[in-house]
Amino acid sequence: MIYRRRASPLHAARAAVAIAWCAALGVASMLESNPVLLGATAVTVLGAAALAGVGRELRRSLRWSVPLWLGIALVNALVTRNGLTVIWRFGDLPLLGQTNVTLEATVYGALLGLRAVVLIQIGTLYSVAVDPDAVLRLFRGLSFRSALSATIATRMVPVLVRDSRRLAEAQRCRPGDPPGRAQLLRATTASVIDRALDVAATLEVRGYGAARRAPRRRDSIWERGWSRHDLAFLASAGGLLVIVLAARLGGWDAFTAYPLLRAPAGARTLGAAGALLLVALLPFLDRRGIEA
Repeated sequence: MIYRRRASPLHAARAAVAIAWCAALGVASMLESNPVLLGATAVTVLGAAALAGVGRELRRSLRWSVPLWLGIALVNALVTRNGLTVIWRFGDLPLLGQTNVTLEATVYGALLGLRAVVLIQIGTLYSVAVDPDAVLRLFRGLSFRSALSATIATRMVPVLVRDSRRLAEAQRCRPGDPPGRAQLLRATTASVIDRALDVAATLEVRGYGAARRAPRRRDSIWERGWSRHDLAFLASAGGLLVIVLAARLGGWDAFTAYPLLRAPAGARTLGAAGALLLVALLPFLDRRGIEA
């Protein structure tokens, strides 16, 4: 996944605020146990991706995260012996022994897989909506060399991706069978060392090896004026944490898997799910100052 600047409020917000907003979604998905609230978080992430113009990237990551979801649910159903509602009896299986699949273990495994998928989608949203250079500038004053190394590493990955695409296009123009992925991988990685040596030589010539910690500048990211998008997403992140903590402390996200399923979905739980969805997506409605 490669970051590209898009005309969306999330892309317009500063990196520190976007990180806080994505982290608030991650905390929500980790703390929530009720299927209604966890499902609301999943819908929130997908809605945010659509409003930010990165829905295609998240759909691409779903192609391999959904099989992970099914795998987690299957493993938990086969391995876990808890639960009283037996829905399938496999009998005595090699290595697993007497295996009875229970409804409770299946549902709990599905929730664990859904949480993993939501976290992957949040990570994908962060990767494609938060400028990596702006993130690294946050740590430039702490460790210049570490920030420089991370910048080079993150920038080399997109370069290699573009190289592989150009190689694939060039080889498709040649007669014969199209190249396989293994051939493209070998051709792309063969030039990694040469590129690394060229980059190192360029940095040495420009004097980066003798560089020191960057001085604090007056126009740092924390001293520049806060935009309406910064304030909106910062308030949204705080609101998400308040809703999750209120649901946790008030027992609105109560969920019990074993020995019997118990997942109340009362008015407070549904209200918390709706509030979470509204608070998270409300900053995307303000598109003032966003270039089309």
